[in-house]
Amino acid sequence: MDRREFVAGAAALAVCPRSMQGAASLASDFPLALDRHRFGVNYTPSHNWWFCWNDWNPDPIKRDLDAIAALGADHLRLMLIWPDFQPNLTWVSDAHLDRLNQLLTLMGERKLDALVTVFTGQLSGWFFLPSFQKPDPAIFVDAELWTAEKLLIRALARTMKAHDNIIGFDFGNEMNTCWHAPTNIGDAWMTKMFALMNEAHPGGLHVNGVDHHPWFFPDTFSARALAAQRFPVIHAYPWWSDALKYGGPMDPPSTKILAAFAALVRSYAGDAQKPVWAGEFNTCIETLSEKGQAEWLEKAVTAGIEEGVSWFTYWDSHDVDRKFNFNSLEYSLGLLTNDGRVKEQGRVFKQLAEAHRGNAVAFPKETPAPPPMEQTMDGTWKWLLDYLKWKPAAR
Repeated sequence: MDRREFVAGAAALAVCPRSMQGAASLASDFPLALDRHRFGVNYTPSHNWWFCWNDWNPDPIKRDLDAIAALGADHLRLMLIWPDFQPNLTWVSDAHLDRLNQLLTLMGERKLDALVTVFTGQLSGWFFLPSFQKPDPAIFVDAELWTAEKLLIRALARTMKAHDNIIGFDFGNEMNTCWHAPTNIGDAWMTKMFALMNEAHPGGLHVNGVDHHPWFFPDTFSARALAAQRFPVIHAYPWWSDALKYGGPMDPPSTKILAAFAALVRSYAGDAQKPVWAGEFNTCIETLSEKGQAEWLEKAVTAGIEEGVSWFTYWDSHDVDRKFNFNSLEYSLGLLTNDGRVKEQGRVFKQLAEAHRGNAVAFPKETPAPPPMEQTMDGTWKWLLDYLKWKPAAR
């Protein structure tokens, strides 16, 4: 099943260009070093999901953060909901900025660093569009919307400035699943947005976390432009990326998907030493047991480490409360259950984090083969299978 159908239906390796003083002040024990392994999670609040931005209660969040820290995570990716934070073109909600400020403080107390998404957009199969939404490709070219985008970025940056546990901004949650444009337009906007983020929050590590589509075929942002960024991000899911067409859950197209995606990024970058961040990963195979998911997690991260993936940010921290109406697979993707029980995959995540966090990344010595000649799902999978040296069984 294509992820978009689901959504529609429901540079320097050692240290990023932040001053050494600023980098060392991050709440975790590891600065913004792209050549050291880090482990984190995409945070999903156990109490009222991300609807909690509008129904704020810090107490369950404190319990969540304690549990996440106990698993060995050192950073969280936070999902802002754009229309909640910016209900109007000319106004950003002070109440929501204050709640973000509280969350960043609570994270800092637990040595958890924050990657803050902005234009979300789309999350777990639901759209969260601002009231001032205009037809595509307006978000990337409309002057009025650009002014609103700048307003939000600068308001968030002022809130984040007070904290020393900020990694940086993520543009949004897979913006290309929500807004679309020809790649020349998307790439031009991406260049402007990186410049704005660097101006508003200088020294931050800012990224554009898209789903797998732009890496497989032209979709809003080009693979070459994404790969050229300081720290390209991959979102790798066997279920959504069609890996299961080429083998079972424990076969290389699935268990080595992080490694193969990283090689693909380096192919487009033309750089064997390019750092890569696995910003989202999970199987999203609903029928897989906890034991099976834990086995996959261990295999996938181990293969990613062998291929020199730098940072790993699992999707997600907690299962979603079944009182909410989501696609059924969303209820079981966490390292922890909704009531806080550590699942098998949570236990394995902790072991991996304890074994590898802070270790030097062993980058590949040879640049992968040139990018796929045919940038389509089939053409890209042919490239990935060749990289994996995997021949699918005849069906």
